[in-house]
Amino acid sequence: MQRDPQPIDPLAGFTVGVTAARRAEELIALLRRRGAEVVHAPALRIVPLSDDDELLHATRELTTHPPDVVIATTAIGFRGWVEAAEGWGVGQELLATLGRSEVLARGPKVRGAIRAAGLTEEWSPASESMAEVLARLLDGGVQGRRIALQLHGEPLPGFIEALREAGAQVVEVPVYRWMPPQDIAPVDRLIDVALAGGLDALTFTSAPAAASLLRRAEERGLLEPLLESLRRDVLAACVGPVTALPLESRDVPVRHPERFRLGPLVQLLCTELPTRARVLPVAGRRMEVRGHAAVIDGELRPVPPAGMALLRALARRPGWVVPRGELLRALPGAGRDEHAVETAMARLRTALGAPTIIQTVVKRGYRLALDPTAGDGDKYAG
Repeated sequence: MQRDPQPIDPLAGFTVGVTAARRAEELIALLRRRGAEVVHAPALRIVPLSDDDELLHATRELTTHPPDVVIATTAIGFRGWVEAAEGWGVGQELLATLGRSEVLARGPKVRGAIRAAGLTEEWSPASESMAEVLARLLDGGVQGRRIALQLHGEPLPGFIEALREAGAQVVEVPVYRWMPPQDIAPVDRLIDVALAGGLDALTFTSAPAAASLLRRAEERGLLEPLLESLRRDVLAACVGPVTALPLESRDVPVRHPERFRLGPLVQLLCTELPTRARVLPVAGRRMEVRGHAAVIDGELRPVPPAGMALLRALARRPGWVVPRGELLRALPGAGRDEHAVETAMARLRTALGAPTIIQTVVKRGYRLALDPTAGDGDKYAG
């Protein structure tokens, strides 16, 4: 008795690129737990400013002239600020200053860091959005108020300007700085994989990471091809709308979850990627073409890269004959010998476990055996 195939993981057969530096291991574990293959290339590195004159100057300015309001934006940044102050011998002085101020926490994680430091936040937005923080401040009036803003590396379009226009004095507290990665080779490989069609999605957890990746592609003369790939083939998934800004400014369509967290970001991919897979009725079977695998009647069938290149070429025109020459051009790194097509096709049929899915048309080429009930295949060729 034939057993029904086991349910497959939502990201099985898909390859996802990860550009994060901080908390990358957590994101990668979440993706792999749901079946994805991962290509990791930190697009930047975070440099703490414990020995930076800019942070020291901002800290001394605040302890000398205490703020009315302190906005803490990230847990890692707030902890780093306190630790740096302790290293300079002004930790207790900083905490005493913050304790006399109205402390606003951007979200639950930084709220935990504030409490761990022995302080209590006055308020935290339910949306974890800086826009809600800004609205609260402006609604309450900021004329003549001194506001300390712990920067977190992301652009804050209009935030500081709006406060200053409303009459506030804003002191910026830069707790860490984004820098290019020390080893650029993984970023170059990630770009190459994306351009070669080896990625189904590319994730971003910070705007500087997105900007850094685009900048590196531009340095290599590959910016326009990468942007075109992101617009057409690779799903750009960002943790939130601020992270998406460098991509959206280049007309790249971006998806992000409603809650700006890694878990919802992965869940977004679990929902989006399967819907982007091509589904075809062929040879009495249901075939779903994923990034590096096919799903045949609910069973995942991994396919080698050359075979996937052929399968994608056939799936673009299901039911139609695709000439050997065209298939040869689709093979990665193929030369001029059409025998390479025959070899890759044989391996593809073996990988699919259903040889009748692909038909050989003598002296012409190959085609997918699209079921007659599906019509002429036009509606599947998009």
